[in-house]
Amino acid sequence: MTIHADKPSLDPATLRDLTRGGEGPRLLDVRTPGEFRTAHIPGSYNVPLDTLREHRAELRHHLDEDVILICRSGARAAQAEQALAEAGLPNLRILDGGVMAWETTGGPLTRGPQRWDLERQVRLVAGVLVLVTGVAGLFVPGLHLIGTAVGAGLTVAALTNTCAMGILLTKLPYNRGPRTDLDTVVAALRGSS
Repeated sequence: MTIHADKPSLDPATLRDLTRGGEGPRLLDVRTPGEFRTAHIPGSYNVPLDTLREHRAELRHHLDEDVILICRSGARAAQAEQALAEAGLPNLRILDGGVMAWETTGGPLTRGPQRWDLERQVRLVAGVLVLVTGVAGLFVPGLHLIGTAVGAGLTVAALTNTCAMGILLTKLPYNRGPRTDLDTVVAALRGSS
């Protein structure tokens, strides 16, 4: 099956139609293994964004068909699309709104142990840092500037559609889940052929 489109994205209803018969495009979920384990679209493969970026040339040899890139909301999938396009992979599409939109529109999910999603973790850490340094700044001059730095970081994150704090949080064992390396990814992709 070949997807021909002028734009590199598709909505959840179209993806559901493409996958309804059991055969469809390859679904690559670029979230962390922990996020993937919590909930993912049935039939998708977990290829974390860091692994994809680092090994895009090798992965290109195992992705010679149509590929739909999936993440939580679409931002990481767009980064993955850019990396794979640079490696010469055609027929890349991004699921509009990611897993959140898929779930909202009634798409089925395979669920595992529940955990906080990355965006919620970022809000918690940023909020705690601002609150604690703001209060402690009453007693320790200049400490409140840490909260200002966090605010500046969140502003940059919004403007660039990246998040340094989120990237750091993905390194925690809580977010990593089972190890996903190139050999594991390639074995899963080969097994589906």
